[in-house]
Amino acid sequence: MQSISKLEKNSTYLKVVWSDGEESKFNYLWLRDNCPTAHDKDSRHRMFNILEVSQNINPKKYNVSSDGKLEIEWSEGDHTSYYDPKWLRENCYTIKNKKKYISPYKLWDSSLEKNLETIQIEHDEIINSEAGLIKWLELLHYTGIAIVKNAPVEKNSGLKVLNRISHTRETFFKTPFEVINIPKPNNSAYTAHALRNHMDLPWFENPPGYQFLHCLVNSAKGGDSSAVDAFAVADYLRNNEKDIFDILVNTPLKFRDKDYTQEAIRSVHGTAISLTKDGDYNDIRYSIATLDALDCHPDQMDSVYKAHHRFGNLLHDPKFQINFRLEPGDIFSFNNRRLLHGRTEFDPNSGHRHLQGYYMDRDEIIGRLKYLKQN
Repeated sequence: MQSISKLEKNSTYLKVVWSDGEESKFNYLWLRDNCPTAHDKDSRHRMFNILEVSQNINPKKYNVSSDGKLEIEWSEGDHTSYYDPKWLRENCYTIKNKKKYISPYKLWDSSLEKNLETIQIEHDEIINSEAGLIKWLELLHYTGIAIVKNAPVEKNSGLKVLNRISHTRETFFKTPFEVINIPKPNNSAYTAHALRNHMDLPWFENPPGYQFLHCLVNSAKGGDSSAVDAFAVADYLRNNEKDIFDILVNTPLKFRDKDYTQEAIRSVHGTAISLTKDGDYNDIRYSIATLDALDCHPDQMDSVYKAHHRFGNLLHDPKFQINFRLEPGDIFSFNNRRLLHGRTEFDPNSGHRHLQGYYMDRDEIIGRLKYLKQN
């Protein structure tokens, strides 16, 4: 563990020189806000109110205590703080912001189709072992796709394995939603038609993070599945067609729920590609079926439509897309805000096709994985 070897007071921050030569700049307001006494010991919520001190707060006295802690007597509030050097080093934003960001995502293209076994996992392995659950969560988080094999084929039986992660997210489609061919459908998923690669529910402000399609029966002719890693497509554009990439990142498209059974109008503007604070891929929001009439500025409309057109074609390009057939007992699991999914047309007179669908928020997958990996 690194220790503090030198301290230097500046106008807005305290400079800490570490025993390995690294330097940290700790802002005074940040330090006061993160005093160990600021948090309730049980709930761990911050109880200290930073608004109760002035913006000019600074150390009246500061030193390294006999047990190696940073000790600060503040200019206001008759308060002294003691900071563990291990905590300071782990939370040092100076060092964090110097590090090169490395994306956790494993991008893929059509070559994955020849290696589908790398994204498959046995249902019982997840049910019976923490290692199996971690493997599934890692596939979902890093690769964005997993196919659970040999799950039961009874109705609602997907809930048992999903609850190994967390609770599902309820929508007006109910849980689970039934992907079958029905008369007078309120969604194209409930037909025998082909479905272009799409995300579900792009007209929600916060579309579900993950989707799980549990195949119960698939005896009809047709109805093969497709998937594309839209992060990989976005990355291709970023590296090869930056002008189109920038339009898709910066210009919101308009999506609308067109479900005639709903007594609500759900409409959202969202960019086709959104990025994280580190410039990594955060979300893809794309569905030709539920794109509303765009309302971009007249000077932008031509370039926006051409970017939308180019992106859409790449999202169906054979070099990026994989194709596979779901078997009874398969649970097609994927990041709904990264991976677009579709299917070929099927003949409802040739056999039955029945999937049950579930949604889960992305926080549940990532949060559960972090928890399991820390133990």
